[in-house]
Amino acid sequence: MNKTLNFLFLGLAWLSMQPLPAQSLKLNESGYFDGGGVNVMVFNNPYHSFFYDEKRSGIDIIHRGVLTASNGCVRLQNTPEQWDLVPETVSHKVDVNRQTVSVVVDYPDYGFQPEMRVSPRGKGFAVEVWLSQPVPKFLEGKAGFNLEFLPSAYWQRSFLIDGRPDYFPRYPGGNMVMRPTSEKVKQVLGYTTYDDRGRGEFPVPRPFAQGHRLVLAPEDADRCVKIESDSTLLLFDGRQVAQNGWYVVRSLLPAGATGKVLEWYVEPKVAEGWTRKPNIGFSQVGYEPSQNKQTIIELDKADTPLPTVTLLRIDAEGHSTAVAELPTKPWGRFRRYQYVTADFSSAREEGIYCLRYGDQTTNTFPIRRGVYRDVWHPSMDVWFPVQMDHTTVREAYRIWHGEPFKDDCVQAPVNTVHFDNYRQGPTTESPYRSLEHIPGFTAGGWFDAGDFDIETPSHDATLLSMVGTWEEFRPDRDQTFIDPEKHYAEIHRPDGKADLLQQIAHGVLPIVAQVEQIGHPCRGITLPTLYSYHHLGDASTETDNLVGTGDERWCFTSHDSFIDYYTAAALAAVYRPLKDFNTPLADRCLRAARKVWEDSKTTPAAAAVTAPAALELYKSTGERGYLKAFNDSIFKALRLGGKERIGGLLTTALQACSIMDKAYMKKLRPYVETFKKTLDDKGKENPYGVDPVGENWGGNGAVVSQGVTAYYAHKYFPDIIDREAVLRPAHFLFGCHPDHNKSFVAGVGVRTKAMTYGNTRADFTFIAGGVAPGLLALKPDYFENKDDWPFYWGQNECTIGLTSQYVFLGNALGKLFEEVQ
Repeated sequence: MNKTLNFLFLGLAWLSMQPLPAQSLKLNESGYFDGGGVNVMVFNNPYHSFFYDEKRSGIDIIHRGVLTASNGCVRLQNTPEQWDLVPETVSHKVDVNRQTVSVVVDYPDYGFQPEMRVSPRGKGFAVEVWLSQPVPKFLEGKAGFNLEFLPSAYWQRSFLIDGRPDYFPRYPGGNMVMRPTSEKVKQVLGYTTYDDRGRGEFPVPRPFAQGHRLVLAPEDADRCVKIESDSTLLLFDGRQVAQNGWYVVRSLLPAGATGKVLEWYVEPKVAEGWTRKPNIGFSQVGYEPSQNKQTIIELDKADTPLPTVTLLRIDAEGHSTAVAELPTKPWGRFRRYQYVTADFSSAREEGIYCLRYGDQTTNTFPIRRGVYRDVWHPSMDVWFPVQMDHTTVREAYRIWHGEPFKDDCVQAPVNTVHFDNYRQGPTTESPYRSLEHIPGFTAGGWFDAGDFDIETPSHDATLLSMVGTWEEFRPDRDQTFIDPEKHYAEIHRPDGKADLLQQIAHGVLPIVAQVEQIGHPCRGITLPTLYSYHHLGDASTETDNLVGTGDERWCFTSHDSFIDYYTAAALAAVYRPLKDFNTPLADRCLRAARKVWEDSKTTPAAAAVTAPAALELYKSTGERGYLKAFNDSIFKALRLGGKERIGGLLTTALQACSIMDKAYMKKLRPYVETFKKTLDDKGKENPYGVDPVGENWGGNGAVVSQGVTAYYAHKYFPDIIDREAVLRPAHFLFGCHPDHNKSFVAGVGVRTKAMTYGNTRADFTFIAGGVAPGLLALKPDYFENKDDWPFYWGQNECTIGLTSQYVFLGNALGKLFEEVQ
């Protein structure tokens, strides 16, 4: 053996005895890889069977506290859209000893089951794709491993591809090619997001960079990620196909191969000892002088809490003066963070204040009397007018939208499963044939949320909230001109009529029309195709507004006992505020409510469904039969409701207190005490005293509902429920919440949501007064509310139901302090 080989073998032997380089990422007890400010979650969050591609599934990377990459998975398109096929998870195995997570997924439409294995390597992690069978012939050149990166996290940043420098485009402008429709992979339920205009083709984005070694944002340690592979890395811009698309890094799977067919090395820049910046929670709206005031500070679990928070007061010259050193009090751990609190209730002097914690100083906030008086105004002055269907809406120089859907609507075809949770059964259950035009639906209603449908249950909820607001507070604010005859509304233009009454009259029109034209309430009215449904822009351009051309919205008319009773409640309630405002419409609503109640009597229904309808009918008619039906059902419903549901049922029961006797109040009292215990338990579960995080939709609906229930409970049982129970949910909404401290109510507060998921989301802005859904969970312990990317509907989509409940809560806040003023 020659000397060179001797030295080589000696060197290899020495290397084999040396410890391997420490791996930066380790599989933790929560089931994800963790280290140095990087979390890698591998199918902790499978794809959703209804929302499909949400950009929060597959392999997710949380980089220094921010979800910046998602959808790591074998996919069938270069840039998957929301309604492209997503795989089902067949198996998900976590091997702590081997530090490996392996996942098998299935595309049943194509009989394709790839496996992905993820394990730590060096400073990052390796992803391997394994196949037991070759890629199906149809998917050759289509199936590939994708990892998507949030565009807003990479704007104004560069990348290197095989050493060649470039930057991420702020606006999509890459190349597309057209391919024959025969090559197109299926989309959900057989629908398609693309209108080929009869040409039999569809667009496919081309990569704007490719190579084998990609470095994203090398100049920014918070965003820097390296990806290396022997397979070609293709970089796409998903926004060329859909505005909510992400940057996609992709490698195609080889045809005809089995075993390990692809491998990537991914290295997000780690930083040992990194800790997340504290989030100082407080109300962006400010505080009443006499109320309790508390800041809740969210800290990295590895952070060391500071002993004090400084309260500063700002004078007219801009000078800040420390007025108090507030001792912090450890609260404990909630999910992945620890929390401390500090009380500044002693600050009662009116003025402008801010908080300083360590080297962080918050924005300012006011302490003054009447601070809550106007918090609901943008919701009624701006947000609800913009949501008005069948109406041209103007604000000063701006036309929000023209008059949409003059061609409403046609009967939904039988045996139809719609992509947005609408279904039509084997019969129409109406006097109309499939696709036959149904008259009487070209007036009133609201766009349900960021889309353009009229959803009956959400209209019912909204109308009930609005009636509750009117009857409890009588807000006669008038800042909107509404002409129902000419289908025209103008924001910031009083017309001598209470806006709330006008909105009730507008919103109820398609609901009463359902009973009059169809014979019963129905699921709702929505766009028939994905191509029309995902429309962004002026709603008046969604259809051609001509009857009989085939692009009309569909009315889904299948019977549902829950919708029947819920609609009966809403129609009966609307009668009361409208009887002196629009008597003919009020009478139509009450007749329709009676009809629905009578028609539904033969259909079994839960007590929780019948109780609200019976109560509203009794309050509108005074007929004892309805009162008996309410008494027979409400306590049965409360008994069956359980702790987690008692809030909504209890609201109905409490709303009856004004017309019931002492015996009723005595019988109700134990349920209010149970509600108090529920609130106390929430305060033990997290420092905010509400349910802060939602699993599939943000938690603010539950937060606002809790505040509304607490208002009624405080009004009728003040010895059990105090004022703080109403204020706590409000403070949460206004900025004292996890993740960031912006107000969830767009345009309300000093620092508020910069963008929401409304019909202006493509412009990265908001509609004032809309209430965002809030914090959304990513299992097992992460949650977020993004404010640089509006397209997460579960975090940012404002709805008529939540915003109308917030209007009630906003009025309630003002009422609480009337005596103090």
